[in-house]
Amino acid sequence: MATNKVQTGIRFEPELLYKISYVAKDNKRSLNAQLEYLAQICVKEYEASNGPIPVDEDTLYRK
Repeated sequence: MATNKVQTGIRFEPELLYKISYVAKDNKRSLNAQLEYLAQICVKEYEASNGPIPVDEDTLYRK
């Protein structure tokens, strides 16, 4: 399955990873989908308080 998403590596304390995984399962999401959802919420809250974050398309897509 092709995707335009960037793969990253994230380190968690075992207890936090367990708890996020538990929440993901309860929300019927994969761990990855839960983390992506939480990141989207974080960015929306930040932008609501601080204004839009500018995105440089050339840097983003390494043109």
